[in-house]
Amino acid sequence: MTDPHVEANMLNEAELHAYLDDRLPPEARARVQMKLAADPALAQRLSAMRADRDALRAALAPIHAAPIPARLRIDPPNRPGWTRMAAAFALFAAGLGAGWGLARQDGSAPPTAPLRELAREAQVAHAVYTVEVVHPVEVAARERDHLMAWLTKRLDRKLVAPDLSAQGYSLVGGRLLPADQGPAAQLMYETQAGARLTLYVTALSTGETAFRLTEGADGVASLIWVDRGYGFALSAPLSGTALWPMAEAAYRQLAFSQ
Repeated sequence: MTDPHVEANMLNEAELHAYLDDRLPPEARARVQMKLAADPALAQRLSAMRADRDALRAALAPIHAAPIPARLRIDPPNRPGWTRMAAAFALFAAGLGAGWGLARQDGSAPPTAPLRELAREAQVAHAVYTVEVVHPVEVAARERDHLMAWLTKRLDRKLVAPDLSAQGYSLVGGRLLPADQGPAAQLMYETQAGARLTLYVTALSTGETAFRLTEGADGVASLIWVDRGYGFALSAPLSGTALWPMAEAAYRQLAFSQ
């Protein structure tokens, strides 16, 4: 059993996060600093938490610092585009809390069964096709218009290939795949160094909305979200922090294409 005196002096998750965010009163802060000085493992853990926080802030800084587009300031509230844009920002903001929490191994609420299945399908497709050299896609990026028209028709949803060039990824092409609730589309992207990322899209019935991060056993992570009856999964062998900018760019372009 744990010594009650030792247990009473242990730091909990709330205290660590409050210390990290400079939200502790002076006496509590001094207590934490004493514990850190006496516990190298705890100090190392806090350092890793700070690095994760700083990396996430750096990844999202351009979004936070960007000026509000003129169309957001003058667009009439009754216009459909306004509602969709407001919903998009709300969903992405929700993902910052609910979705990012899943990157931590702290018992945060896991994705529901439909989202777990979406992530599983996306990660299996990613593993199968990203290793292909000769035939990684059915339709290459040079036939982009044909590819998107074909996938749009088969999925019964207007689909665009998000431009991820600002994040260093160029479209390779795409393919049609079978999925649990109908056809699925996979778009593949690649860096100049050959690193690949995939976007998986399929019909999905679930009440979930916010972004969710899932991590496969093979090191491939997927950021998943749902929009108007369709599930999306952006997958790559990257950390959640590294995936966020691509997911944010893809989400906005896909949401506003309707």
